[in-house]
Amino acid sequence: MNDSSVTSEHAPGAAAAPPAGEVVQPPPAATPAPAAHQPHAAQNRRDRLRLCLLALGVVYGDIGTSPLYALRECFFGSHNVAPTHGNVMGVLSLVLWSLIFIVSIKYLFFVLRADNRGEGGILALMALVTSGTKVSGRLRTAVIMLGIFGAALLFGDGIITPAISVLSAVEGLEVATPIFHSYIIPITVIVLVGLFVLQQRGSSGVGALFGPIMLLWFGSLAVLGIVSIVQDVSVLAAVNPQHAARFFMHNGWHGFMVLGSVLLVVTGGEALYADIGHFGPRPIRIDWYVFVLPALLLNYFGQGAMLLHSPEVVMASGNTFFAIVPPWALYPMVALSTVAAVIASQAVISGVFSLTRQAVQLNYLPRMAIEHTSASHMGQIYVPQVNMLMMLGTIALVVGFGQSSDLAAAYGTAVIGTMLITTTIFALFARLRWNWSWPAVALLCLPLLVVELAFMSATAIKILQGGWVPLAVGGVIFLLATTWKRGKAIVFERLYGRLLPMAIFIRDVKAHPPLRAKGTAVFMTGSPHGVPLALMHNLKHNQVLHERVIMLTVQTDEVPHVSDDERVQVETLGEDFYSVVARYGFMEEPNVPQVLAQCGRQGLHVDINRTTFFLGHETLIAAAKPAMPLWRERLFAYMSRNALPATAFFDLPPNRVIEVGTQIEM
Repeated sequence: MNDSSVTSEHAPGAAAAPPAGEVVQPPPAATPAPAAHQPHAAQNRRDRLRLCLLALGVVYGDIGTSPLYALRECFFGSHNVAPTHGNVMGVLSLVLWSLIFIVSIKYLFFVLRADNRGEGGILALMALVTSGTKVSGRLRTAVIMLGIFGAALLFGDGIITPAISVLSAVEGLEVATPIFHSYIIPITVIVLVGLFVLQQRGSSGVGALFGPIMLLWFGSLAVLGIVSIVQDVSVLAAVNPQHAARFFMHNGWHGFMVLGSVLLVVTGGEALYADIGHFGPRPIRIDWYVFVLPALLLNYFGQGAMLLHSPEVVMASGNTFFAIVPPWALYPMVALSTVAAVIASQAVISGVFSLTRQAVQLNYLPRMAIEHTSASHMGQIYVPQVNMLMMLGTIALVVGFGQSSDLAAAYGTAVIGTMLITTTIFALFARLRWNWSWPAVALLCLPLLVVELAFMSATAIKILQGGWVPLAVGGVIFLLATTWKRGKAIVFERLYGRLLPMAIFIRDVKAHPPLRAKGTAVFMTGSPHGVPLALMHNLKHNQVLHERVIMLTVQTDEVPHVSDDERVQVETLGEDFYSVVARYGFMEEPNVPQVLAQCGRQGLHVDINRTTFFLGHETLIAAAKPAMPLWRERLFAYMSRNALPATAFFDLPPNRVIEVGTQIEM
């Protein structure tokens, strides 16, 4: 910890959508306007197709690999129903309308419109709702707590998704021959270790292949489904929601429990919202309606058709997905599904890295090393600490559960929790930002909440069977985030609550000038309004000031990005004292040398080779009346000791940094 604590200030709400562009009047008839327009239109089409292909490889990996295990769990899982005609038709109807209601309507039609200056995700939505003056007091605190917990649950999802996706794909080898039974776990572990080890190299080298591979994957899903459906076209009648109603009437409570397995078809829906900053909503919507949704439905209905016309084949394999694969295509399909699972895992891991960076910037997690793996794509990052923890957690799940069917019992609890929180915060967003009436909000969000609460109730029984794993991971992350946020608030209050105002300090310097050393001193401080303690200690002990003194405050706004024009604010205080405030969004990383270079535009030219940086180094000691429970103070102190040094986080030249110690009572 140090005086350079990143603070947060409220920013305006989401900026309005950019204009579609000016309408250009056509030139005179003699000018070949159509010929000039065609290349531009063709280029736009090519760009859209390229974005759609890239989005297909990044956004839809998680939900795209659900056919490997979702329907199998409905009929062969821990809370399965018999594959009778009525049950097959009922489950397929539930699958169809779950995808339409939650993904097509909730996420693609409504939630994707709630972007924070082009960025999505639960933290971005939380920042949109809590910024401004419309939300205050207890409601603001409740929204922040919900947002943090929803984000924490995504960490649990990030551990379990690679485990179940890769394990389900590799288990296809057992369908081909039982010889591979004892090798499934070792092969899965090898694939996962390779996946996490390669994270430090980034995905830019192979990222261009993700889209074409996933296009082949979804094409294969569709073809396999069509071939199977042709053998029993009556399965298409499941589009009628009456089959879902009859399913519940016939199976009662047991049928309700199957919803916990049906939920698996919509896992990955939250990724659609989180990834709009990379591709924009249009390519994501095009991919869903043109490629993903048709391929998924065809494959699910194909699996259902196989259960109806050849149940003995499915019963023999115990795997509804690989049962529709012809024997000659089993090994190629296992290979393709494994690659698709790796791509899905890559997307989830990258999402966790991005979420970690947002949490660090918003001051919910301590500073940690964040490495960029691509010179051209700022979104491609690698967080070594998180990567190692995820790898260990994922391998432990595979070894501990042993098979994907058991692992599926742990899947879904974290996902539905995050979906419920997103719906709740979105309801507030629609009311406060879009100015919807409460009846309009209720008309959309109440049905969503009813459906998602039904899913959550159905998954509650899975908590004791493994669902506690992602919930426990989310709970730990939530505890760490809230402890760090509260601890930083206490430290900030202790450090900056009673600082000497700069105006009084500068007046004293003018009245009693100290010795002024050559060069520039930059004091990192969390508040631009008072004299940094490091400056006071330096003057007290060394009896000297630099000939030019800069107080630098780095602030993180509740917006994804801050434009270069708004990045730096320089204020001249007199007597060669300056206040510099640098603003960053929660998707950006601070860089002090770049900030000082930008100060030159406002007349403050800084030679970094003649500049000394002063940082505060706080030592935490117990107070007579602690502000937090003792165990939380110790946890905060441990996190503080293991945080990335400010020198590395702010990209300061190490040989030009001086740390000044301060004791703080907690």
